[in-house]
Amino acid sequence: MRRKWLWLLKNTLNRVTTRAARSGHGPFSLVRHVGRKSGKTYETPIIVARVPEGFIAELTYGEGVNWYRNIVAAGGCELMVDGRWHQVSAIEPYPSEAGRDAFGYPAKLVLQVLQRHEFRLLRTA
Repeated sequence: MRRKWLWLLKNTLNRVTTRAARSGHGPFSLVRHVGRKSGKTYETPIIVARVPEGFIAELTYGEGVNWYRNIVAAGGCELMVDGRWHQVSAIEPYPSEAGRDAFGYPAKLVLQVLQRHEFRLLRTA
């Protein structure tokens, strides 16, 4: 069931949100990553929050999603935020409360209600 849900997202919602991320408007950003096995370059829309060290990503679907596994394997990626590319040099666990705080109100409230607790710091150079 999970695999079918992720396939549906990839082939419908992700196409729309990728366009939104490229425009630099709205909440979406793009993570550009290289496949661990294929070596192909992919772009996946995500939502991030800016912090002094880089950006915070909430792992909505956990650590098993391809974009996350790819950037961990590579040790970094590129991230487009507000129409500008940023080089991510490290991926680090981030405390749950601080992660929710980074998104500000009302997103913080939504993340608390949904009991989101997996956050990662995408450290930029």
